[in-house]
Amino acid sequence: MKRLFTLLIALMLAGPVLAQGGPLRLTITDGVIEPITFAAPTFEAESPQATQLASDLSRLVAQNLSGTGLFREVPSTAFISQVGSFAQPVAFADWRAVNAQALIVGAVNVSGDQVVVKFRLFDIFSGQELGSGLQFAGTTAGWRRMGHKVADAVYSRITGEGGYFDSRVVFVAESGPKDNRLKRLAIMDYDGANVQFLTDSTNIVLAPRFSPRGDQVLYTSFESGFPRINLLDVANVGRRQLSTAPGEMSFSPRFSRDGRQVIYSLSNGGTTDIYSTDLTTGQHTRLTATPSIDTAPSLSPDGSQIVFESDRSGSQQLYIMSASGGDARRISFGEGRYSTPVWSPRGDLVAFTKMNAGRFHIGVMRTDGSEERLLTSSFLDEGPTWAPNGRVIMFSRETQGSDGASSLYSVDISGRNLKAVPIQSAASDPSWGPLQP
Repeated sequence: MKRLFTLLIALMLAGPVLAQGGPLRLTITDGVIEPITFAAPTFEAESPQATQLASDLSRLVAQNLSGTGLFREVPSTAFISQVGSFAQPVAFADWRAVNAQALIVGAVNVSGDQVVVKFRLFDIFSGQELGSGLQFAGTTAGWRRMGHKVADAVYSRITGEGGYFDSRVVFVAESGPKDNRLKRLAIMDYDGANVQFLTDSTNIVLAPRFSPRGDQVLYTSFESGFPRINLLDVANVGRRQLSTAPGEMSFSPRFSRDGRQVIYSLSNGGTTDIYSTDLTTGQHTRLTATPSIDTAPSLSPDGSQIVFESDRSGSQQLYIMSASGGDARRISFGEGRYSTPVWSPRGDLVAFTKMNAGRFHIGVMRTDGSEERLLTSSFLDEGPTWAPNGRVIMFSRETQGSDGASSLYSVDISGRNLKAVPIQSAASDPSWGPLQP
């Protein structure tokens, strides 16, 4: 009876749902406490040149899935069966015996600098294949992208949600002592691999923001002595500056959802308001006109509303207004100050930085201000950015003291699976881009 009661509680908490006659499905809620177990035997090498790549790809897929906290890999030392061929029948009983709930089978073929990766996903308990096998082709230099795509497909088939592994993050790479920190823009895979620098460290750069298509980056630069917004093309690193009048300072830029406009803060004559600029015509539109400091705007996914921070109530709080400007309603009412709001890609949540009682937090709340939930707490956590599927948040965390440095962390929206992003240098101000085409 005790064992049955424990099983019922686990099912009520929306853990892995195993249907003996249907597909494996993980329903993700705050109550998920038991990850899906999966086996990922080394992919078959279909050509002599593919041996190392087959091993590397299968490891990358497993690492992507395990890194979510929603999946747990069955170690190869526990395997009873071995997968000798991509097409061989699956010995489902052998995989059940080692408690694998899902099995990923893959094969890799390399010819010159071209590589083809194919995979199949099986639900062990129902004895069925989940979906049809898929195949990805590319160059050996881009093998990591193919691994991310395989992991995204597995993630989506089991969770029913979009993946986020085949995406990139733009951030500020930092070096030097804390009192003379050098900063330059950099871009990386979501997991910290393939870091490339987009600017040098001649001028201070802040707050990079990806375009909706991932081909451009907005950022703030101090090369003129005043903060100015620059637009950079990721492919050729060409850039141009958004025009402002002499003495004006522009910062905190973000793209509109269609990529045709930029919303940002502009400071002039002692006031700071939110503006938008049409990137095609160059036309500027003022969206707020108050004596307060209005900054850090972020558009809703449908482009109809803007969430921003303002001190109009006497301290930093979060407000929402129409994308065309007008009256704003306050949505933050907890203790402390709120800043850097970012609308979720799903449209249901707003992520933010909260400062209260000497601690900094990354949190989320509903767009009406309800159900506020703090996900982190430290000496200094700030600047959240959303994964493309709205399931994970990345942010900056700085350590205390004269030798303190900033690094990037990620956490899921339930507050679980907090972990550092492995980068060699100090880093801050992440902006998560879309899935790559």
